Amino acid sequence: MTTDAAGPGTAPDPVPDTALDPNRDPAPDPGFLPPALGPGRTFALVAGVERYAVSPRWNLRGPARDALRFARWLTGPAQVPPGNVRLLLSPIDGPDSLDWSDSPAMAALRTAHRPATEANVKSALLDELPQCDGDLLWIFWAGHGYLGPRDELMLPCADAHPGQIRHLNLDSALRWWRTDLVGRRRFPLQAALVDACRVDAPRDTRWNFGNNDYGGGSSVPGRRQFRLYASREGEAAQNDAERGAGRFTEALLTELGERSVREGVTGLAASARTIHRAFREQRDRGEGWQLPQFLVDRDWDACSFLDEDLPGADRPRHAPPRAGRLDQTAWDGLGVLFAGRALPRHAHEAYAWAFKAVGCTTPMAAGLPGDTLLDVVQDLDERQGGSTGSTGMPPAVPFVRFLADRAAATDAVWAARLLEWVRETRARLALPVLPPPPGPAPRTALDVRLDVPPGGEDGFLVRMWLRGDGTRQVWESQGAPLTLEAVREELLRQLAPTGGAGSGGPAPGVPYTAVDRIEFHVPYELLDTDFDQWPVPRGPAGRRRALGLLYQVVVRCPEERADTRAEWHTKWRWLCIRGGRHPEAVRVVWDAETTDTLGLELAAGPAPACVVAHTTTAPHEGLLEAVLEGGVPVAVWRRGGGTPEPALLDLLAPAGPDGRPDPGALDVLDLPARVREVRRAAAGVPPGGHARPPQPPPGADQLVLLWDDPDDVPGLRPLACPPDP
Repeated sequence: MTTDAAGPGTAPDPVPDTALDPNRDPAPDPGFLPPALGPGRTFALVAGVERYAVSPRWNLRGPARDALRFARWLTGPAQVPPGNVRLLLSPIDGPDSLDWSDSPAMAALRTAHRPATEANVKSALLDELPQCDGDLLWIFWAGHGYLGPRDELMLPCADAHPGQIRHLNLDSALRWWRTDLVGRRRFPLQAALVDACRVDAPRDTRWNFGNNDYGGGSSVPGRRQFRLYASREGEAAQNDAERGAGRFTEALLTELGERSVREGVTGLAASARTIHRAFREQRDRGEGWQLPQFLVDRDWDACSFLDEDLPGADRPRHAPPRAGRLDQTAWDGLGVLFAGRALPRHAHEAYAWAFKAVGCTTPMAAGLPGDTLLDVVQDLDERQGGSTGSTGMPPAVPFVRFLADRAAATDAVWAARLLEWVRETRARLALPVLPPPPGPAPRTALDVRLDVPPGGEDGFLVRMWLRGDGTRQVWESQGAPLTLEAVREELLRQLAPTGGAGSGGPAPGVPYTAVDRIEFHVPYELLDTDFDQWPVPRGPAGRRRALGLLYQVVVRCPEERADTRAEWHTKWRWLCIRGGRHPEAVRVVWDAETTDTLGLELAAGPAPACVVAHTTTAPHEGLLEAVLEGGVPVAVWRRGGGTPEPALLDLLAPAGPDGRPDPGALDVLDLPARVREVRRAAAGVPPGGHARPPQPPPGADQLVLLWDDPDDVPGLRPLACPPDP
């Protein structure tokens, strides 16, 4: 799905043909161009990286040639003085292998160019160019590109090596250029053109990208940035190895042709549409896969321009229909509905379903695109795509419909207002029928709470309740403390569908057979207890199976979270709105990190929300104290400590592109089911009826999962209180 966008309520007219034809008289300058804009007030950073210190396999033939060709346009038709251009090149075969032509300007650049190292990039972009008195800044980069954990575009430099992938963080640099660290009257126009891939960076300790954030001052109003990328998020940019040229650069330079600086600036939007249309047609014909993307999908005057409704001949008949957009009335209504509302727990589910409802593919980036509901709707409204059955449906409408459905149980008034907005928007925009969102996945849990008797007697006070469509208490020890063995026996009686496991089975009509999870609410000292290994009679022969093979078994400790309730809730909500997956969601803790300050480290921010213990000592030696102090709702460890072989991350996380476990791909919200899969595999149970898996090393089933969902703690009376009459 392309992310070609228009803003709220915008519907610009098609670009006139004259703007697409460089041979015609150029249109009059729009009002946003500085009057004095010309070659002398135009500056540029031009970089082409072919050779990388990381590995010869990273070397890429073509980017240096592309950068040199862009510099040739700048100093040729655009007539920009060579002294205004910072040219950084790292060609595979050295600078003498490039075609420098024989113009004085290119000769000057040949003398002045520098290698494309991180130090030279930062010096040129953050030290030298900001001191220049200019109106227009060009940034052209050709080479490799990766997306960081926050979707920032990281462009590796020539001196990148495995221990430190030195790079330019383009997003951070462009934010820096919008601030008053650049003189307020300088560079009101900035254009970044990038011929690079935008695939996820390897999440591997062998490739350390570090964290490049250049900071910045206060934003300067009126600065406008135009960003054109060769590919969308998750896509690779194509390079013609035989010709040594990027396909995107080839198309860009063809569009720029013999234009002057002012013509090039005013025609950028039109050129962008032409390039995008050409690549889309190649993709439709099966001749390529990449589609250029405008990260800021606006013309210089802040109007949307990309892929708006074009004359019939301009759009391929077989191209997929595009989703519609909200009008101003819809946006005004959402502004009122979302005012002061934090992202709800089910926001990520609503976001994912919105794409499915309009027939689009969910973006590759994990989580939500913003921190507020309006940010999410803005992102949805700026995306296009869809299938024939959902033509014209703005993705924001099913998003709001999903929120209404989930909010009905907890905030009926807000849910009704959301549904009314959906009805009014559908009627006003003549939208097609919208199917209802799917209901939450059915799940029934049997909760077992154990408390220490207030008088200090041996044993535990016990209560059990069933949670599915509602919450219902099913058994209580009535003030008489029980041993853990007695608790196990009572649990078996409650799980028996007809009381066959012992006397006193459940009352008729209680759907105990639907139980798929058992949650033990325990005091701190019982967290490492082997509840999942409790034997359960199974079958007519009385065979016994471990409880954790039959059910998802987790432990909880909500009573220990009074001091860190705010952190606990914040981390859980952060995890939910990112769909359970995020590079920072999981923190792997080793023995050396289990210090007195670990709890404070874990509590410092919303991430991590899950701790995986690769520790050899027993968790009660310090790990679990830190987890609870840090407000972390989820933790996995091996019971009793010991050398973690195989490493827990190897057992739990799916493999990344390099075949190694990828913590960022681990769905934390699916851990109860995943841990049961690991236990079953350790017992030799074939997954899904397939071939018998290889036997894991001993102890692979000795996992303990702390699973404290703060939104799902029934507010029942303390066990020490007398029972309800």
